[in-house]
Amino acid sequence: MSFDPSSLKFNEAGLIPAIAQDENSGEVLMMAWMNADAVEQTLRTRRVTYWSRSRQSFWVKGESSGHVQELVDFRVDCDRDCLLLVVRQTGPACHTNRRSCFYTGVREGEEVELMAPLP
Repeated sequence: MSFDPSSLKFNEAGLIPAIAQDENSGEVLMMAWMNADAVEQTLRTRRVTYWSRSRQSFWVKGESSGHVQELVDFRVDCDRDCLLLVVRQTGPACHTNRRSCFYTGVREGEEVELMAPLP
């Protein structure tokens, strides 16, 4: 069965959440948004492309930082309203220079930093 991007359920802004997961460790690296064109470009080039809501433009991960995400596997959830991108990550995924954007934990009501920025 061929994949039909129009079968995805985009929100009212034409966006769908995309979760990036490291192919080796299974670690969740980040979440960002994609529109239909970003989905198509990612599948075509195998370089993960997101839609920047703040800049209202495409954002090819690592284009300026060198912290590239190469697409290994593209998965659609059961409701077709969220994507899982299994990626080969080069360098940190987070703009704070951490491996993952999910570096803040909440323990007993207190925020705890779970990882420091990479050197």
